[in-house]
Amino acid sequence: MNNILLTVSYDGTDFCGWQRQDKSDGGEPVRTVQGELEAAIEKMVGQPLKLYGSGRTDSGVHAVGQAANFECPHDNITPENYLRALNGLLPPDIRVMKVEKKDMSFNSRFSATSRKYRYFIQCGKPSFAHETRYRWFIPRRPDIKVLNDMASCLKGEIDCATFAASGDKSLSTFRYLENAFFYWDDEEKGLLVFEIQANAFLWKMVRSITGTIIEAEKKGMTGKDFREILESHNRSRAMRTAPATGLFLWEIFFDGPVRHDRINGSVTSD
Repeated sequence: MNNILLTVSYDGTDFCGWQRQDKSDGGEPVRTVQGELEAAIEKMVGQPLKLYGSGRTDSGVHAVGQAANFECPHDNITPENYLRALNGLLPPDIRVMKVEKKDMSFNSRFSATSRKYRYFIQCGKPSFAHETRYRWFIPRRPDIKVLNDMASCLKGEIDCATFAASGDKSLSTFRYLENAFFYWDDEEKGLLVFEIQANAFLWKMVRSITGTIIEAEKKGMTGKDFREILESHNRSRAMRTAPATGLFLWEIFFDGPVRHDRINGSVTSD
């Protein structure tokens, strides 16, 4: 028996999220990243196997470095052969970037110590047509100093209830945030990036934080105002939720400190 770890990238535009779903409300099958990967693995190894993802990205959310593992009874397949065969079977909007063998105690979700997201915002200038699927367009250039004054509040163990979407099933709204900040990826072209890393995320939490900070800066608010919104623990104080278009699950870390005192049983998603 082998425990196989995949590092996966995908364009989330045409998927109903990461997590496998049997049928939509209308009774028709829905397309998910997990479902497509499991179908490709089954074709390769000749039997159905369950895939465990490190995070459940929502509909329309993309990934550069999603991590997922499965246990395979075949011992004679090399990582190189998995990589070649799976990419030959997968649709073009999913690609396996790396394959590793792990010990049997490893689990992509429970072994992960932190997750990094990046959110891409096109400010003022329009982007090229092929880039619009991967950016949120806003018709102005926000003050990055003000944005970072607000983002600086997002560090340490925090009750993130303000940014928990209705219907979130997490047992706790506390998360440990490693860092959060904005930077210009290309200032001349108006491409702004929000990066945030934490041990886990609530459902739509990154999009809620991003949209709230952008809207708060537009209204002339300060870092102090944002801290009051955060510490209210009141969902109604959050502002707009940024669209899924610009959000990428960027990287999963397995070598950091384990922080789970108040988030046991949490759903790691966005």
